[in-house]
Amino acid sequence: MCKSRKGTDVNNSLTPKSRPSRSASAANPSSSLSSSSSSNYPSFNYPSSSVNYSSSGFFNHNKDTSKSSSSSISSKLSLKSLKEAFLPENPHIYEFADICRATNNFLAKPFSSSSTSTSWRCQIRRKEVIIFQRKFRRRDPIELPELQQRLSIICRSHHSSLIKLLGAATSGNCIYLVYEFVNGANLATCLRNPQNPSYTILSNWLSRMQVATDIAHGLDYIHHCAASNSGFIHNHIKSSSILVAEDSLNAKICHFGTADLCGELEGSERSEARTLGRSNSKGMKIEGTRGYMSPEFQANGIVTQKCDVYAFGVVVLELVSGEEALRYVFDESSGGFSRVSVIEKAREAVDSGAGGVRSWVDRRLKDSYPVDVAEKMVVVGLECVVEDPEKRPDMEQVAVRVSKLYLESKNWAEKIGKKLHATAGPGSKMD
Repeated sequence: MCKSRKGTDVNNSLTPKSRPSRSASAANPSSSLSSSSSSNYPSFNYPSSSVNYSSSGFFNHNKDTSKSSSSSISSKLSLKSLKEAFLPENPHIYEFADICRATNNFLAKPFSSSSTSTSWRCQIRRKEVIIFQRKFRRRDPIELPELQQRLSIICRSHHSSLIKLLGAATSGNCIYLVYEFVNGANLATCLRNPQNPSYTILSNWLSRMQVATDIAHGLDYIHHCAASNSGFIHNHIKSSSILVAEDSLNAKICHFGTADLCGELEGSERSEARTLGRSNSKGMKIEGTRGYMSPEFQANGIVTQKCDVYAFGVVVLELVSGEEALRYVFDESSGGFSRVSVIEKAREAVDSGAGGVRSWVDRRLKDSYPVDVAEKMVVVGLECVVEDPEKRPDMEQVAVRVSKLYLESKNWAEKIGKKLHATAGPGSKMD
């Protein structure tokens, strides 16, 4: 079991052995959950489950002892039905026409655009969503039954650090992924505000540790807890794929399920426990973001969970320093540009001895952070990005360590707060 799990998996395998009669269902058609859900899945065969209080015996006050056995069965059925009544709705297989209407036939202004995807913020079926258009990386188009099966696994995974996938639609060689909309900004923008580089909303150490903890627990959930330990791989971990919610400053991982549904994991190992091999395709095109791609992925294109661990390590170093994962700076000696990696800078800071990390930490934190915790966080980040994937820690181990460092940071903040109040003296007001 995943110790860091914040969410709960939805077990859809609990189907009642005895169901209300058809006549009872006909008498109360509005009480059937299956009738409302199946309208979104015209070709699916999900097991139906009805909530019919009048026929289930939940409010049955009949004291006839001869019916005690059936009453007991009905009560169990009712409790199960009551539980199912509060479960999230099933994932949608949207019609392509729904996507066209929501995006005004793709004439609406894109919310974001990159070389691999385009997104629109819009409404679909009265919900505010983000629709991502991506091209399939699969050799063969995904068939409806397979799409239904994969969606049912991905969409029933719930965690507070994941942006929920609501459903998908396909057309030609493209898939349209519909995610819930969460108001906020991506972590890259929060750390490196293009309008005002000297300002960051993550201006205190505790807020950055909260972000690191959220990401670590969310990624641990993806690897070990989502969909009953199926061994998911995210494959899109980077600072621009982490959303910082505006109201709480909690971090949420975007694009969960994208790699699996788009076919990015075809031919890849589904677990880091398997031995890494080489790709047979010499002409294979590797798609990834420079600075976040692990060495083995660049060498053979095989995606494993340890590739996610590597990318997380890079994000940790970004959080500590505020620097980009990879940037180019002008070299006056050569007259050209040289590539600077946040990993290389972190190693230099650690190797420089006492005070090395302190001089490298983001100056916008104004030296208001526990230096020992910052040094430990840099060590965690560097352990995640070691060359040999077998020597990288598991995300469960990483999540535990980051959580402990978060608690240490919280204790430090409380002590600092007490000292400030004590220095201010009685009668003074502190914010």
